[in-house]
Amino acid sequence: MLRSIKDLHGYTVGALDGDIGTVEQAYFDDEAWGVRYLVVETGNWLSNRPVLISPYSIKRADAELNIIPVNLTRQQVRDSPNIDTHKPVSRQYEIEYLRHYSYPNYWGGLNLWGMDALPAFNANDAATGFAPESSARTGQPHVDPPADLHLRSTGEVKGYHIETVDGGIGHVCDFIYDDEAWVIRYLCVDTHNWWPGCKEVLVATQWIALVDWFASTVSTTLTREAIRHSPAYNGKTPVPRSYEIGLHEYYGNEGYWSRDDPASSAESIRNAGR
Repeated sequence: MLRSIKDLHGYTVGALDGDIGTVEQAYFDDEAWGVRYLVVETGNWLSNRPVLISPYSIKRADAELNIIPVNLTRQQVRDSPNIDTHKPVSRQYEIEYLRHYSYPNYWGGLNLWGMDALPAFNANDAATGFAPESSARTGQPHVDPPADLHLRSTGEVKGYHIETVDGGIGHVCDFIYDDEAWVIRYLCVDTHNWWPGCKEVLVATQWIALVDWFASTVSTTLTREAIRHSPAYNGKTPVPRSYEIGLHEYYGNEGYWSRDDPASSAESIRNAGR
C-alpha cells in the first residue's frame, strides 16, 4: 500500500519489550529511492539520542494506533552505533550498523534490497552470525560498498523546488512510499505558490531526471502545463491503484507495476493470492 512519509511522523516505534521513541524523518537513497532507515527520537529513555531503525526490523505500521512494531529489543537499540543526524550517513557507519544487527547489506545486488525485492530478514541468519558484507549468505562474490554516498533525509529534501523543462512549478511537500517494498514511488508537489488556488500533485520518482543537492532542486522532464493539469492528489487517504493508473495514463507513461520490476513482481504475486 502507498502511504505518506509525513503521516509516519510522530508514530511510536515499539520494540519487543517496550517503546523506543517516535519517528522524526527517514533516510532514502537518491538512486533507487529505497527508504533505508527511519530516524527515531528516543526522548528521555536515551537522553534524546536519535537512533536509526531499518525496514529489515519493521513488521507493519498500525495506522489506527500510530505504532510501528519492530523485531528488536530495547537493549539492541541501546547498543547500536551512535549517529549524528546533522551529518551525512557514511557507508562506514552503515557497515557498522548492519553488522550490529547482523542484517544483510542492500547495495551490490540486482534488486532494491540487495538480492531481494523486499526488506525480508530471516532471524536465523542473525543467529548464525553472518556479517552484512559476507558472500556466504547469497553465494555471490563479495562486492565492496560504493564510495559515493547517496543517502538523503526527507527532512532535508522537503521544500526543494521542482524544476520542469520550462520553469519552476512548486516544491516538494511530502513523499509517498510503498509500505512493503519500502521504496518512495512519488514526490508530492505543492503548486500553490506558483499558481494560487492550484493543488498538490504527484510526480513519480521514475520521472525525476536530477536532484541537485547544492541548488536544492529536483528536475523533471515534464512540463509546467502538464503538471498543472495533472490529476489532483488527495493526501487524506492512501494512494489507490486506480489513481496511479489514471496518473500514468495522463502522462502516457508505463506504470512501474507493469514492468519487469522485482518489487512490482512481488506485489503481483501477493495480489494474485488475494
